[in-house]
Amino acid sequence: MAGRYDSNPFDVEDEVNPFSDPVVRAQAANKNTNYGGSYYDKQQNSVPQANSRGLSPLPPEPLNASDATVDIPLGGAKELKKKERELKQREDELRKKEQELKRREEAAARAGILIEDKNWPPFLPFLHHDIPRDIPLHLQRIQYFAYASWLGMLLCLTWNFIAVTAAWAKGSVTAAYGVQIWFLAIIYILAGFPGSYFLWYRPVYRAMRTESALKFGWFFIFYVLHIAFCTLAAVAPPIVFKGKSLAGILPTLSIFGDSTVIGILYMIGFILFTLEVLLSVYVLTEVYSYFRGSGKAAEMKRQAAQGALRAAI
Repeated sequence: MAGRYDSNPFDVEDEVNPFSDPVVRAQAANKNTNYGGSYYDKQQNSVPQANSRGLSPLPPEPLNASDATVDIPLGGAKELKKKERELKQREDELRKKEQELKRREEAAARAGILIEDKNWPPFLPFLHHDIPRDIPLHLQRIQYFAYASWLGMLLCLTWNFIAVTAAWAKGSVTAAYGVQIWFLAIIYILAGFPGSYFLWYRPVYRAMRTESALKFGWFFIFYVLHIAFCTLAAVAPPIVFKGKSLAGILPTLSIFGDSTVIGILYMIGFILFTLEVLLSVYVLTEVYSYFRGSGKAAEMKRQAAQGALRAAI
């Protein structure tokens, strides 16, 4: 019996590792260890290999300004309220100043004081002139014709100076008369430019603006003298220096025999003076028609009578 059961089946024997043999390990390494079959062999190369050093890092995400947090100081609300109060105070001050300025303008208008800003000519303003703003709409047409008459007067005097200067330089007049008529042409400009403005254009401008009867009367007196001078210049009779100090029709006819060019210059001057006379007569009739139709004539008579009575007393 003992010989039959000599070996104990429950005895643990030392396990022998078959891969401990170097030959076996070499053969196992050469064998294909993939158990996916032929399909796995085909798809093996299509699988991307992981980086031996690890996965590449993700690119950084851009910072969104809306996600950023802003630290607001605790005292910001108080500062904003303080600024709002300051702005409100400034607005109130500006409103008060505007109301005060408007009140003064109204008081000045009631007292007959005109506040005028200098805006003419545009390149060098030294006079006030704003027909659309100052003159009532129903009188603007007449005022624009008066304005054209004033500009026409300036053009006539300027062209007269050019023609007389050319006649003196060309020798169309004698040497004794040349200097004298040239100085007269300068005097016409120096006296005509401011004289026409202050004597009749500004009075009619203010008469249209304020409906003043006395301003209308002042305009009529000096505008008639203006028309008389333009008529005299258009004819230019040989009263002083044979009339050649003015580019009228009579010196034009005499100068044409000496120089055609100078004669043409004088002829243009005669045409300008003639047009100025016609335009001035039209303006005078229009202003006088409005003056009579609006009842300003009777008002002017009453004011003149009251002034004479006060002067007598």
